[in-house]
Amino acid sequence: MAQALARKLVACLPARAPGLFNPWAEACRHDSVWNGPEARLGRLEAHLDRDAEWILCGEAPGYLGCRYSGIAFTSERLLLSGAVPNVPTASSRLTTAARPLSEPSATIVWETLYRLGIAERVVLWNALQLHPHEPGNVHSNRTPTTDELALGADCLAALLNAFPKAKLIAVGNKAALALTALGIQPIAQIRHPANGGKREFVEGLGRAVRDP
Repeated sequence: MAQALARKLVACLPARAPGLFNPWAEACRHDSVWNGPEARLGRLEAHLDRDAEWILCGEAPGYLGCRYSGIAFTSERLLLSGAVPNVPTASSRLTTAARPLSEPSATIVWETLYRLGIAERVVLWNALQLHPHEPGNVHSNRTPTTDELALGADCLAALLNAFPKAKLIAVGNKAALALTALGIQPIAQIRHPANGGKREFVEGLGRAVRDP
């Protein structure tokens, strides 16, 4: 079921689009020989294999995280440490970077999920599932345009339909605005953990989970 769902979601997305990277359909020149679109798709399948009670939705993948991991709010370092439930611990590097890539926001998210005891009951996703980057610089992040966000609408709708009982939580103002632009209303909007937002993120997610 999870395998079929993952492939259905990826099929909703363009394989290639200017200024956007599809983690599950495109290879990156910084991938290690053990990583690539099929490996990322396999990890996504494993992540989706759960009875989700919550969906945490960000804005879009980043170059330190989902671009190489295939799972939102998840980094190479987290996968190498075995921190992601259901997803096998990575036995080899995902990238050719000198050190395993680590996304601070991803680390905070997973620490909080474990602290709340919900790590195995959450699906992590994005309003736009493609990584928006600056022209000629794949190791950059940028805010997606309205037209680019629209590319993620069908994929997000398919995910929500697959988990009809799950409660959607927007992580950050940009994610909330992106969801609104897509006509989707989350049950809660919480602070993004980046740029000093850790405490508010932790407190906000705690409230959302306790009082949905």
